[in-house]
Amino acid sequence: MWPAYVINLADNTVRMDRARAVLEGQGVAFQRVEAVNGWQLPQDRIDACYNVARNARAGRQPLVPAEIGCYLSHIEAWRQIAEGSAEGGVIFEDDFEANETLRPVIEALSADGARDWDMVKLFTLDPQVALAQARDLIPGIRIGIPYRVPTCLIGYALTRSAAQRLLAQTTSFFRPVDEDQKFVWETGLRVALVLPAPVRIGDQQAVTGTIGKARRAGRRGGLGQALHSLRYGLRYRRALACHRRKEGWSCDD
Repeated sequence: MWPAYVINLADNTVRMDRARAVLEGQGVAFQRVEAVNGWQLPQDRIDACYNVARNARAGRQPLVPAEIGCYLSHIEAWRQIAEGSAEGGVIFEDDFEANETLRPVIEALSADGARDWDMVKLFTLDPQVALAQARDLIPGIRIGIPYRVPTCLIGYALTRSAAQRLLAQTTSFFRPVDEDQKFVWETGLRVALVLPAPVRIGDQQAVTGTIGKARRAGRRGGLGQALHSLRYGLRYRRALACHRRKEGWSCDD
């Protein structure tokens, strides 16, 4: 079975204890990945990884420090998979919970002979996502390509080659890490989803605060920002539709 990695800030011990209980309860071995606290990053490191100019041109909103730290944390998890001996790994943010299908799903993904994917999302807010190229992964669980990749990287599997590719192309960034993975025509990754999803969002309390709260506090308002966000969304939907047409995307349901 592929190794699992849990991204966790040292101060968030309660979150780590809960994540440990979930994984150990299903017999899933894991390694803790020390998360990056964006609020403590020196400005020179932020300048080295965060492309402010490109964000202003093509991002939805300026990134808050917590989002920059989150991106760097996922990069470190990718690095561990890319440099590991296994053919892939499974990454969790420390505020996840999971049902009893988590271990069987990880085992099935680890041994999946078809391997017609590079990343598999283990979470979605929408349980009714339509899937293309859908097939049975294990009894009662389907895997396929969603038309629109779900937001949130609270739990996902990643092949070693995909981790290596992400590391090579992520020299700097201008969008949140979970949003970047929705732009599959840029990453070149085949992103699949399993349904029903074994992972769900757990308790959001954190000693260091949550990214969601930081995002809300740091977001700009006003009509100008609303129009900018609207244009951003429209550009994404047009680019997604064009990409899926080129793929010949067709739902099996």
